Amino acid sequence: MHALKKNRPLRRIVLASAATVSGMVMLLSLKPHASPTAALAVPTPSSSSSASSGTGQTATTGTKTVTGDTIQTRWGPVQVRITIKDGKLTEATAVTYPTDNPRDQEINSYALPRLRSEALQAQSADIDTVSGATYTSDGYRQSLQSALDSAGS
Repeated sequence: MHALKKNRPLRRIVLASAATVSGMVMLLSLKPHASPTAALAVPTPSSSSSASSGTGQTATTGTKTVTGDTIQTRWGPVQVRITIKDGKLTEATAVTYPTDNPRDQEINSYALPRLRSEALQAQSADIDTVSGATYTSDGYRQSLQSALDSAGS
């Protein structure tokens, strides 16, 4: 006869408790997702950022800075400012993005640098969505497109 099949409820309780505690320890020891680019500095949005769209400044060197529309997402607004120099996209910065809680900050710390890099590489708003940051990616893409449209690119 098997040891657990005997009428010893205390032994079963001890084994079940030990298994539960072991499972909880293993679950709590899991580390959250952290990417190598999470250490990159992402500029925090200022409270005085303009919510207007199509703000442009032109310098004598052929450099144009345009701020795209503010796009409302499920988790908060997203707005992108671009710089175009001699017809080429040289900078794309998220000036407004969700920062209400630590999870938003974690997601945006790895999503925004990837979105910026893709936009500069593609030279358009035809960029991939960052996994885990779907709403931010969609808002970034739409605001980037509105800025490109305002700049005439």
